[in-house]
Amino acid sequence: MSRRVPAGRATSRRPPVRRRTRGPGRRRQRADDRLIGLLITAALVLALVVTVVNWLLAHWWVLAFGVVLAAAAGAGRLCLKRQRARWDAVRAQGLRYGLAQLDALHHSRFEDAVRDLMHRDGCRDALRVGGGGDLGADVKATDPYGRRWVIQCKHRRNGLAGSAVGTPDLQVLNGTARPVHGADVAVIVTNGRVTAPALAFAEQQRLHVVDRHTLGAWASGSRPLWELLRAVPPPRRPTALS
Repeated sequence: MSRRVPAGRATSRRPPVRRRTRGPGRRRQRADDRLIGLLITAALVLALVVTVVNWLLAHWWVLAFGVVLAAAAGAGRLCLKRQRARWDAVRAQGLRYGLAQLDALHHSRFEDAVRDLMHRDGCRDALRVGGGGDLGADVKATDPYGRRWVIQCKHRRNGLAGSAVGTPDLQVLNGTARPVHGADVAVIVTNGRVTAPALAFAEQQRLHVVDRHTLGAWASGSRPLWELLRAVPPPRRPTALS
């Protein structure tokens, strides 16, 4: 038997909820906002460019200076690149010595070898001046960066077994290399030993010591001497040698 629903109490059903969907109007609004932002940015950039151009036209000397500076920098980089290529070519077919060869040399021939090594590395004016009255300079040279090198050579026929280079030897170099010979880089080169006090004195007085180990690396043709030493003065202005 079916139940009857009393009159006036008819069941009420809720209408289905409709999901709200984003219409094309909102997407179009976002696209328009992005376009307006890009246009504003482009206008600001254009205004900045016009302002800079007008300022440069009114101050033309700044632009000219910038062009000259850029040209000088480019020429310097090209010069260094060419010099590096020359060094590589020289070292590829250049002079090399073994330590045993250097040990067997007469002290004057040892000075010649140091001069030739400097010339090998690009010091075209490398000159041996050692002898009586040399005033602490056996070899003088100007490197491709314009720095003046004054070198005192101390050859030991017995190598490490020979007498060590001491502080008095460096004092002679320190007293004459800069004031007498105009050195930018003062160096003492030996195929033997150097005492600890001499090394300390060299560091205090900004002198450079090429001991047996450094000499072996240099003479083997690996790198020019200024790349093997620490705290070498910065390059001077470009010279005819560069």
